[in-house]
Amino acid sequence: MGIQTRDERFLGIVDADLALTTLETGFQFTEGPAWHPVEKHLTFSDIFASTLYRWSASGGLETFRTPSHQANGNTYDLQGRLLTCEHQSSRVTRTDPDGSVTVLASHYDGKELNSPNDIVVRRDGTVWFTDPTYGRIDPTGDGREPELDFRGVYRFDPADGSLTCLARDFEMPNGLAFTPDQGALYVADTPRLHIRKFGIEADGSLSGGDVFAESTGAGRGAPDGLKTDSAGNVFCAGPGGVHVYHPEDGACLGVIETPEFCANFTWGGDDFRTFFLTASTALHQTRVKVPGIPLF
Repeated sequence: MGIQTRDERFLGIVDADLALTTLETGFQFTEGPAWHPVEKHLTFSDIFASTLYRWSASGGLETFRTPSHQANGNTYDLQGRLLTCEHQSSRVTRTDPDGSVTVLASHYDGKELNSPNDIVVRRDGTVWFTDPTYGRIDPTGDGREPELDFRGVYRFDPADGSLTCLARDFEMPNGLAFTPDQGALYVADTPRLHIRKFGIEADGSLSGGDVFAESTGAGRGAPDGLKTDSAGNVFCAGPGGVHVYHPEDGACLGVIETPEFCANFTWGGDDFRTFFLTASTALHQTRVKVPGIPLF
């Protein structure tokens, strides 16, 4: 495994001889990596095993929570508290430092959410997440009929507890990420094999939503986990590994290849240039040239 270069600009982001190091293996389906910039550890999910793990260079691998209600996406809020999307319970939860779990969102308009999937926090403290139905489909979740008749993107405001549906014209919204200036939002729609880009208005509503990039190539994978680095480059899971897109023209610059389906990834380490990949049965890392963005 290495890289597939589609545009020479890719070599300003990764080394030509990039190689993956396998940190841990033996999982069922890894997802949702989130790096704690103060405590220097990585939390990630094994959805099928309904377990949250925590890894650090000093302590290795530990079980953080089991069962995890088939936890998927994870991130941290501005206070450094873990936020988690739970497939099985159709909830978004917050874990406080004492280990207590608070439910942030579970219903919209009186109906149970589908299965919150991926999650990000804006600098104003609002929590944004996608809600496809993967968590209601075996084996990616607990098979059951949805109560909502759409699959949307939501914003939760912890200041007043309100939950707002921002957009619902997706087949399966999955990964999402802000631009570095947080003036726009990217959303991956997995079955449609594309990434859309929305403007964020002053009141927090979305505008636009045109297709930013199409996902093409050979190998297992489709648009899934999605993040931006500090230069605005757009990283998204796709066929054969992690695809990297230029923020201005949406051109796919290249692919970081993985030996198995890679659902998600994040940056960490002291300089935020260590790139962690959750790829099916394994957790990998490599190094990149452009740092990521700390979660808080």
